[in-house]
Amino acid sequence: MSLSPDLLALLAVAPLLVAGVLLLGLRWPAQRAMPIAYAATLSVALGVWGVAPITALAASLRGAIIALELLSIIFGAVLLLKTLERCGALARIRMSLAEVSEDRRVQVLLVAWFFGGFIEGAAGFGTPAAIAVPLMVGLGFPKMPAIFAGLAIQCTCVSFGAAGTPLLIGVSSGLAGDPGALALAAELGAAEGLRDAEAWRGLLQAIGLKIAATHALVGLLVPLLLVALMTRFYGARRSFREGLEVWQLALFAAAAMLVPYLAAAVLLGPEFPTLVGSLVGTLLFVVAVRRGWFLPCGEPWDFADAQPAALIAPDPRIGTRLAWAPYALVALLLILTRLPQLPLRSLLTEAVVHLPALLGTELQYDLRPLTLPSTIFVSVSVLSFLFFRHRVGLAARDYGSVWRASLKTLLPAIPALLFSVMLVQVFLNSGVGSQAYETMPLVLATRLEGLFGGAWPVAAPAVGGLGAALAGSNTFSNMLFSLLQFNIAERIGADPLWIVALQAVGGAAGNTVCIHNVVAASAVVGSHAQEGTLLRQTGWIFLYYLVATVLLYVVVVGVIAS
Repeated sequence: MSLSPDLLALLAVAPLLVAGVLLLGLRWPAQRAMPIAYAATLSVALGVWGVAPITALAASLRGAIIALELLSIIFGAVLLLKTLERCGALARIRMSLAEVSEDRRVQVLLVAWFFGGFIEGAAGFGTPAAIAVPLMVGLGFPKMPAIFAGLAIQCTCVSFGAAGTPLLIGVSSGLAGDPGALALAAELGAAEGLRDAEAWRGLLQAIGLKIAATHALVGLLVPLLLVALMTRFYGARRSFREGLEVWQLALFAAAAMLVPYLAAAVLLGPEFPTLVGSLVGTLLFVVAVRRGWFLPCGEPWDFADAQPAALIAPDPRIGTRLAWAPYALVALLLILTRLPQLPLRSLLTEAVVHLPALLGTELQYDLRPLTLPSTIFVSVSVLSFLFFRHRVGLAARDYGSVWRASLKTLLPAIPALLFSVMLVQVFLNSGVGSQAYETMPLVLATRLEGLFGGAWPVAAPAVGGLGAALAGSNTFSNMLFSLLQFNIAERIGADPLWIVALQAVGGAAGNTVCIHNVVAASAVVGSHAQEGTLLRQTGWIFLYYLVATVLLYVVVVGVIAS
């Protein structure tokens, strides 16, 4: 019996409501809440969508494999940090940042906004939090504000993360083969004298410019929101005012990144906005702080419960450049292995472990171990220990203790992350059931189209955000919803390029409220059972981004129409 669209949409959203009530309402830890939410998803998939048990099991297996990849990234990031801590290099890094400023509001902009943004541009897929969060904790930040900051910045930089993957792979794959998209690409290409692949690249570039312009304007307030919310949630006085005191510096930090970010989108293409913006912005920011520009008056701000960090004192023979060298090497290797213009990426991607027909179903997965950030993290950790051990007199058994400590940090995160990703995979692969319904996320999106009609642009960023929050990936959200957004835009007479751009911007913001991103960011510093609190806090960034994006679109369209 066919169910009504309203009832079907309600059943599709039910597992998400279960997760929300348990995490946000009852404040259960994710390691308790997510197994129940997974069971609810499985029940709906089997009982309503008619998904075969073997298919649901295969989707769960696919989720487990993806979860293992995510866990390997967490482990690698923790291993590198604890290696540097054991060698004494982390203490030198802390001293170098304190020389820039002892004010935590300044440090969070430098480490989370700029350094985290750079890692996002190079690697994406949750890597910024895996590096920036433990680094902030190592610098003396309490765990919760460090996790919050690592998650809060995963919006503006994400659309061009991993050298433009969300656009060049996500949107491109989502629109590939669609007659309307191909016709529009040909039309745009004809105007520029482009054909075929060049015309398609021109279509993506046109969407990318709209994405970049939107982020450049909406993202201007993200550093200020980051600092103000951090002082409100975690300061001794729980004060917005203490964060707003650095409004000049926060706005400068935003402009220092976003002006070159937008220029790179116009002049260089979608691979470079986040990379160029964060690099140029870091240089400008450090110069400004060292010269005392835009800094607030008074004593440097700190947390009431800030930890001096139990670090081994740096050996005098470990200078600042040597201490930062491992992270610089990580950044370099991430760029070399991800930029499509360089040959190393294609060589590494050829090393594939293909897993076809999981459990005899149509589901499959390709493992590319050499392209995982964890491979780089572990390799640099080994090299760092070998290099520093002779300078500070460490034995091989000291490195064994680093591995054991890193594994101990990882273990509590396994259940929450495993069930979170398994839930997502069952949710996304629910369209192969005997009832022939579309997948659960597409059912939700289609019902939203019926509710909003011609006002669809109001909902477009939220749909992108929902996709990313579920899948933990702006790239996957764009794959899933770009064509839907394009077709809806054609039906309501809106500009399809703008609607797809709204999808991508919302998808970027959705990373701030993705459950398994929260679990992963918490795991790298050994923090657990606070996922609901973090989601409520990062939710303000997400809400701001959605509202500001819609208002900006309304203004832009109004100006064009007039």
